[in-house]
Amino acid sequence: MPKGRLVLHTKYIDEVGGITEMKVYQVPRTPSTPRGYKYSLVYVFNGQRLIGYDNHERKGDHRHHRDETVPYVFTSIETLVKDFLADAAAMRKELRK
Repeated sequence: MPKGRLVLHTKYIDEVGGITEMKVYQVPRTPSTPRGYKYSLVYVFNGQRLIGYDNHERKGDHRHHRDETVPYVFTSIETLVKDFLADAAAMRKELRK
């Protein structure tokens, strides 16, 4: 990630053994970071990324769900975190079945 000011970093293990990690940096606005943020939010279970949201330079804002990658419409950090946590909760529910 580019150098910037860390504005969010959370990492924890949940009740099913999944790892949630969220990192958000405030960075200079550039063509690849037009909103001034770089972020990586990931949910890992048994060493495998099941849910991820990030905005690396070549792909822009996007979301990973298992092996599928789709564009993500970024509106705010608060909405990003809310969307990610909802997906992670749905994944935990699926893992409990």
